[in-house]
Amino acid sequence: MPHTFHIPVLGLGYSIDTPLKVARYGISSVLSVVDDELIERIREYHTRKTDLSFLPIPKSSTDSRASRITTYLNFLSDAIANQVSEIKKQAFEAGNDICRYFELLPEGSSLKNGYELMMDYPEGEHKIRFQQVLRGKIKPGAIDVNIMAKVDKMNYVDCEFSGDENTDALAALRGFAQSKLSSSVILSAGMNPRLYSYLTQFKDFFPNENGHINKKIILKVSDFRSALIQAKFLAKKGLWVAEFRIESGLNCGGHAFATDGYLLGPILEEFKAKRKEMLSELFTLYQPALKQRELDVDQMPQQRITVQGGIGTAEENQFLINHYGLDATGWGSPFLLVPEVTNVDEATLNTLVHAGEADFYLSNSSPLGIQFNNFKNSSIESQRLVRIEKSRPGSACTKKFLCNNTEFTEQAICTASREYQHLKIKQLESLELSENEFKQQFDSVTEKICLCEGLCSSTYIKYGISKPKESKAVAICPGPNLAYFSGIYSLEEMVGHIYGRLNLLEKVERPHFFVKELGLYIDYLQGELQQLCNNFTDKKKKQLNHFKLQLSEGISYYKGLFNEITDDADQTFELIQTQLNVSKERLDLLQID
Repeated sequence: MPHTFHIPVLGLGYSIDTPLKVARYGISSVLSVVDDELIERIREYHTRKTDLSFLPIPKSSTDSRASRITTYLNFLSDAIANQVSEIKKQAFEAGNDICRYFELLPEGSSLKNGYELMMDYPEGEHKIRFQQVLRGKIKPGAIDVNIMAKVDKMNYVDCEFSGDENTDALAALRGFAQSKLSSSVILSAGMNPRLYSYLTQFKDFFPNENGHINKKIILKVSDFRSALIQAKFLAKKGLWVAEFRIESGLNCGGHAFATDGYLLGPILEEFKAKRKEMLSELFTLYQPALKQRELDVDQMPQQRITVQGGIGTAEENQFLINHYGLDATGWGSPFLLVPEVTNVDEATLNTLVHAGEADFYLSNSSPLGIQFNNFKNSSIESQRLVRIEKSRPGSACTKKFLCNNTEFTEQAICTASREYQHLKIKQLESLELSENEFKQQFDSVTEKICLCEGLCSSTYIKYGISKPKESKAVAICPGPNLAYFSGIYSLEEMVGHIYGRLNLLEKVERPHFFVKELGLYIDYLQGELQQLCNNFTDKKKKQLNHFKLQLSEGISYYKGLFNEITDDADQTFELIQTQLNVSKERLDLLQID
């Protein structure tokens, strides 16, 4: 890939069409394929915008979910191919996209060097030939898709289960697999053996006669052990993991999957130390599995390792790539402040720009029961409080993508729905709880928000395609790192910041992102202790002591790391050591026994 960073998936709607905006510049990005209704509406919007005929795919049609996803991905593929074709025809003149393509590239890359050399050439035949060579080197960024493996709702037709292959995750995978894309599916949020096994039904996930895999598998992981377990499961089926995308457990946007106290630095160190061994082990499982399918691959496929979550400066970015031997990094939340890249409505954008650290918090607002990085000033939070005040908590639940609770009903319903919250509150009222206990449980029930609607609303508002009776309340889930960015930026500015051409955080006090994550984990442990209020089981006490020990060992690792790489005159690393000492003191004050 031309660039050494990618843009990860951002909610449902925020990056739903990001490839249309950045792929022509060689920048890879990821879109969610959870919501086929959103996908259909965005396809209609862009199709009509380009004066093409739009043929709707009704929800009632056969295999509509997969078909909608396939058709949209094919639309993106064709549209981006056309964009790149047009770029290649352009003259190398200031303001043209062909110049923008090369100017966005990182310094030191052979393509960027070649472009700058060509621009200095005198006019003539040699310059024309040079330009043709550069045109041939232009490649679009990848159009990758994200599937949350465990968001896999069962579907029913006339009260009859429609079958395993029509659950949400499997239908979404089928939609990607049947598309013309040559890109990757990112599997996140844990392992789903049924979904992983379903990958074997599509030839594009296996190597062709030339050894090329048309559709690649990327695992989003938060530790080495789970990464290896999942990759071995796939390798035994003849499926190769092309990339491990390591994400901070807490210093990230969206759903947060806290590790058992394992910090990002030690995790990356383990990947670095065991990378070759893991590669060899996986290939010994992969090769015989392919032979059983009468496929023969002698050469070990490539395997990338990338990292994302909380990276904020060019120095951090380059350090990660150099020190841990990574192939690339991911930059997500900061791109929410780049209107030409992501879909944030004007009101929400302005609120984000003026937000501070306290406005970003780890919540229990997700119906999935997984902690969720939330934004206090979102309009969906205001809507939630108004509904409680009117004694009508919960949402209408029209999309039903996150239905996973069967506490009161035979078919699963969503814990953010009005139906569930009404039934649950009614149950609480019958239990004769104390006033404090009732309030605590009531708040826990009503904290849940409708992510299916909230994470799409901003896109509909921005494009002016909201329906009259549709909720306009916006949910947005940036990582804590966004607190340090306080402007509205162009693509050039954000990419320039990533590569160190300019510094958007020049006068901002911000902890190193390793230290920031450490602080988030100490906060998380403190929250766990407060929630338990000394009502520990032996098992929980053992778990939290292990958690604390891992944090302590992580601090020791960071102290050693920064001692190793520090220049004695460098005040930045001296400050980091001070911050680590403060963090250790905070950790030691937390008593579990």
